[in-house]
Parts: sequence; C-alpha cells; structure tokens
Amino acid sequence: MSALKVSFLRLAFVLAAVAGAAPAFGAPATPAAASLDGANTAWMLVSTVLVLLMTMPGIMLFYSGMLRTRNTLSIMAQTIAGIGVITVMWAAVGYSLAFTPGNAWIGDLRRVMAEGLIGGASIAIHPIAPTIPESVFFLYQMAFAIITFAIILGATAERLRIGASMVFGAIWLVLVYAPVAHWVWHPNGWLAAMGHMDFAGGTVVHIQAGAAGLAAAIAVGPRQGFGKQPMVPHNLALTVLGAGLLWAGWFGFNAGSSYEASARAAGALLATQLAAGAGALCWGVAEMFRRQQMSVLGMATGAIAGLIAVTPASGYVGVGGALAIGAIAGVVCFAVVTTFKHFTHIDDSLDVFALHGVGGVVGTVLTPVFALKAIAPITADVATNALGAAAVMAYTGLMTWGILKGLDFIAGLRVNPRDEHVGLDLSQHGESLAS
Repeated sequence: MSALKVSFLRLAFVLAAVAGAAPAFGAPATPAAASLDGANTAWMLVSTVLVLLMTMPGIMLFYSGMLRTRNTLSIMAQTIAGIGVITVMWAAVGYSLAFTPGNAWIGDLRRVMAEGLIGGASIAIHPIAPTIPESVFFLYQMAFAIITFAIILGATAERLRIGASMVFGAIWLVLVYAPVAHWVWHPNGWLAAMGHMDFAGGTVVHIQAGAAGLAAAIAVGPRQGFGKQPMVPHNLALTVLGAGLLWAGWFGFNAGSSYEASARAAGALLATQLAAGAGALCWGVAEMFRRQQMSVLGMATGAIAGLIAVTPASGYVGVGGALAIGAIAGVVCFAVVTTFKHFTHIDDSLDVFALHGVGGVVGTVLTPVFALKAIAPITADVATNALGAAAVMAYTGLMTWGILKGLDFIAGLRVNPRDEHVGLDLSQHGESLAS
C-alpha cells in the first residue's frame, strides 16, 4: 500500500472519529463516544446512596429525637411523604427545569418524565458529568433535591398538616429549587456565568433550605405554648445517631460532587472531615465559655454546622481552609442558634435557618477567601458569592412565603388546636410511641 493511500486512510479515520465525537447536549451517546468510566460510575452510585441515606434515616432520626414524644412519628411521616413527592416531581419536570440548557433563569422541557435517560444500547450523558451515565447524574441530583426539602420540614415541625407539606413540596420543587439549581450549577445559569462558587450545595441546598425554613416558620406561625412551655428533645440518642449518619453521608454529598473518583474527590472528603471536627470542637468550647458544660447535642450540632459551611468550599480548599471554615461556622452558628428565637420570636422549630441558612452563608462567603488555585480555578470573589447568597435567600424566602400563604388561603396549613395538643402522631397518623 502506498504512503499516499495510507495517509488518506488515516485522515478518513480521524474525520470519522471527530464526526462521532460526543453529541450535542441531551442527545444519546454510545458508551464509547461518552467515554464512560467504570470507576467514576461506581463512585457516583455509592455517593448517591450515601446522600439518600442522609435523608432516610439520617435527617429523620436527627429531627425526630429533638421533638416531643407525641410528634416523633409525624416528622418521619412527613419526611417519607416528602421523599415520594420530590422523587415523582423530579422525574416529571424538576430535573429538566434544573439541568437542561434553557436560558439564564430556567431549563427547558427536553427531559420531562426523564425522557431519554434510559433506552436501548445508547447511553445519555450530561456535560457536567461526562464520564458517568446521565441516569446516575439524575439520581445523584435527585438525592440533593430530596434532602433540601426534608431539611425545611424541621422549621414547621409539630403543627403542619402532612397533606399541606406534600402539596407544598411539589410546588416548591418546581418554582423554587429547580430554578435556583439551574442558576448556580448549570453553565447557562446567571450565577454560574458570574463565576459563583458552590462545589456541593452551600447555596443550592443550605441557603435555600434555611431561607425556606425561615419563611415557612413565619407563614405557618408558632406552636402552641411557644416561649411559654418547655419543648425539650425527647430522645437525644436518636438525634446523635441521625447526626452520625448525616456526617458519614456527607462524604458522598461533598466528595461525590466531583463526579469522579479522583484526587479532588479525596481532597473534598478530607476537607469535609476536618471541618466537621473543627465545628464540633469549637461549638463545645463555646458552650464551655457560656455555661461551663459541653453538651452532646451541642457538639453534634457543631459538627453539622462545620459540614454545612464546608459544603460549598470542599472542592476548592486545603487543610487550613477547611479547619478555619469549620471553626468559624461552629462559633457563628452557636451564637445564632442560641439567640435567634429569643430575639425574633420566630418559631423555627429545629433551627433550620440558624443552622443551615447561617452556616450556608458563612461557607459561601468564605469559599473564595480560602480557595486555592492549586486545587481548582478561583472564579469568584467574596462580593460575587455574597451576591449569589443574597439573591438566592431573597428569592427562596419570598417564593416560599407566597406558596405557603396561597395554600393556607385555599386549604389551610395547620392542624387544628385540639389535634396539635394531642400530638400529630395520633391526630394525623393514628400511631404513637407512648406505651
């Protein structure tokens, strides 16, 4: 074969390879064209399960132990129902609105009913995670949507009707969560275009949940006897067990957000552990200064504060940054949690805003401060991230309040006073932990 003929054959081969390269967004791709990686896919499947475990049983146990006995099962029931609602709505329209190109504000409808994610010999991929099947990316992001809504439920515990919580979840996912996820995490989103840095959900999950929790607590109103009767946790062992499950699951939450089994994922996992330890330690020390005791609930909550704050930064910071963010969050969240209700008289039952909202803001603002160019590009400064945090908090708070007030006008949000006095376990679910 002549050299000229060999050259033409090589050219034809290269052109064919280029023509068969990764398809346009949303189009199915064969496994070869998608460059799927088995290790990355396996890691993301594990991370998805870890994040799902954060909600059930993680957040479920963490919350239920802090409530009074007569309302323990009610938060579990609302969490399970919320998982079902968010799962269905995510598949129906939420994922499409969040993670398709659309425009700067919202995605389009090409993935309604999860269209094109499963089919035949072809495998769809998403440009954000090009080495794993899009179905895995879909499931991983679903787990984020689920836990965000589950966190909000803690703000209205012990008085919100389960039916109202389910309708609220369906509407909230479409009108609030999906647009904000698109703003921050899709390349077309307006905050993403500004360079807003949120590696694993400080803005999308925690600031959103905190702002929504605050708005929900205001819209639903306080519990009977709030500020007058003691409302102490009934089983701290459940709460600590839930905190442990959240802590472990957070490794999938943060390290999984690299979408690959890589050194960056390992770094995010390390940063997560360091921040959690620093948060627990600094919350405990703050308690010692205030009341000469270190409580189990306080240290567990401090660990959660550190985890929340390092979430947006975990893929950008080193050891020093992770320790600093966890320590600062532990002290700041301690100060807000222990004073917020007293000064505002807002009955945020399980301190969703003071913990997740404030911790999310702390981490989001500090991410550009401690980010290292050696780990990843630094695309924002403090002002950019602060603007994103403020925009998301304002939009989420106003929309959440409006949705709940609309539902209250149509059908009511709260159980009646007698049912609230009896407890939601019996009045809403016909079950009780009491012997």
